Amino acid sequence: MNDVAIIGVGIHPFGRFEGKTAMQMGTDAIRAALADAGLEWKEIQFAVGGSWEVANPDAIVGLMGLTGIPFTNVFNACATGASVTETCADSIRLGKHDIGIAIGLDKHPRGAFTVDPTLVGMPKWYGENGQYLTTQFFGMKANRYLNDHDISRETLAKVAAKNYRNGALNPNAFRRKPLSEQEILDAPILNYPLTHYMFCAPDEGAAAVIMCRADIAHRFTSKPVYVRAVEVRTRTYGAYEVNTTFAPVDEVASPSVFASRAAFESAGVSPEEIDVIQLQDTDAGAEVIHMAEAGFCADGDQEKLIADGATEIGGSMPVNTDGGLIANGEPIGASGLRQLHELVHQLRGTAGDRQVAGEPKAGFALLYGAPGTAGATVVTT
Repeated sequence: MNDVAIIGVGIHPFGRFEGKTAMQMGTDAIRAALADAGLEWKEIQFAVGGSWEVANPDAIVGLMGLTGIPFTNVFNACATGASVTETCADSIRLGKHDIGIAIGLDKHPRGAFTVDPTLVGMPKWYGENGQYLTTQFFGMKANRYLNDHDISRETLAKVAAKNYRNGALNPNAFRRKPLSEQEILDAPILNYPLTHYMFCAPDEGAAAVIMCRADIAHRFTSKPVYVRAVEVRTRTYGAYEVNTTFAPVDEVASPSVFASRAAFESAGVSPEEIDVIQLQDTDAGAEVIHMAEAGFCADGDQEKLIADGATEIGGSMPVNTDGGLIANGEPIGASGLRQLHELVHQLRGTAGDRQVAGEPKAGFALLYGAPGTAGATVVTT
């Protein structure tokens, strides 16, 4: 079994780019990652790609160069990035290849994320009566969690305001204008308790990560970042997820809990050892919930931690230093690789104005995708 190192990362800015295809954005991200690693496309031995809108991301080889490499297409809703990362890392870990690239790209239309329920095994009427609109689900989930654990809506506003501030420091972010907590609270309510500015937006972008056998990483970089674990888990019966199955909702742990626990166990790293955290913040409530589900605090402790500034860039447990989904938006296929892009720069000490203090040595990323799939990644120096 080989250890796996990240030696190059690249990103195409997230936002809206009229006249530019997702494939073209993907090639920009690939070229940026190649330049970062000091490699040429012909040196890449295999690729893994993920996208929601692009049926065959492997077609990107027609733009990059027809070298004949194996290319695997992966899709796992918002957890696509973790699944792409795991597939790429495992091919190297198992000795099949020495150097590969993970790619994510998407170009979504404007508007709220919605899903055809028939695609995930639910009857058509489930969507026709409005139950499968994801913004409604996120609002109901946040409302229940805040009520159960005595967390205020003001805490949600603090989360969103923090992510907008961080996004303003990120030249690749979609939303780069800081918003005050009051502006966020005063915005139209989309699905109580969540206002317009507490949600991320579907948008466009791409990201790429180059990995290799750890023992050859020194050929390409003086600061490799090691992929210690990637774990993907799905929901169990009764879990309170977008698609709750046909079982009654019960106090059953989210797949985010199981994926996080498995990743920490596999990596031999505890939540207390993580220096930089990337959490799925499809909405501000999700970031609050995932803080506990990933093991960084107990349910209900978020209110004080956030009020005390623990999740700020200068805090004890910085979360979404690049602005997360709220500032970057979510081109689904690229979102998880954006998280890795940020973690790599943080662990290298090259995150610029977003750089956390000291010398961070461990990073964690969590993705959560409808209808209930989570992916957790641990990386270290």
